[in-house]
Amino acid sequence: MKERSNIVLCGFMATGKSSVGRRLGELAGYRFLDLDAAIEEEEGVSIPEIFASRGEPAFRALERRMVERVAGETGLVIATGGGTVVDPGNLDRLRRSGVIVTLTADVGAILERAGRGDDRPMLRADDRERRVRALLEERAPAYAQADITLDTTGLGVEQAARRLLELLRELGVPLPGPPENQD
Repeated sequence: MKERSNIVLCGFMATGKSSVGRRLGELAGYRFLDLDAAIEEEEGVSIPEIFASRGEPAFRALERRMVERVAGETGLVIATGGGTVVDPGNLDRLRRSGVIVTLTADVGAILERAGRGDDRPMLRADDRERRVRALLEERAPAYAQADITLDTTGLGVEQAARRLLELLRELGVPLPGPPENQD
C-alpha cells in the first residue's frame, strides 16, 4: 500500500459514506472529500437538479471526470456516490488510488436513514423498498470488490469510524492520525 493512499468509501445511499467518512478523515488525519458535493460545487447545482435537467447519463459523465481528478490526489477519504463504483473505469481508478471500503446497511436502515428520499433521485419510485432492493442487487457485484466491508446497521457515526480505523490498520494502511488537539 503506497504512503498516504486514499481511503475510498463506496456503498449504497444512506449507509454512512459521508458522515462516517468525515469522521474517519478526522481520526485518520486525512482530508475528507464528498464526490457528490464536489460535483455540486463545480456545477453550481444540486445532484437532483442535474438528474432532472440533464439526466443520469450526464451526471455519470460528470462523476467520471471528478473521479479522474480526485484519484490523482493522496491523503483523502473519498465518499463516493452510491452508483460511482458500478462504472468499472471508476472502480479501477479509485482502486489504484487506495483502499476500497464498502459500507452496507440493511434495507430497513437504508429506508429509515434516507427519509422520504426527495433529494435522492435514485429513490424516486412508488415502491421505495422494492427500488432499494433492486438497486442493491444490481450494484452488489461492484460493492463486493472492496478490500474492506463494514455493515453500519445499528452503528453510530463514531462507532463506525473507529471500527473502520481498526480494519484499515489491520490491512496495513498508513494512518498518520489526527492533527494535534483534534481528538
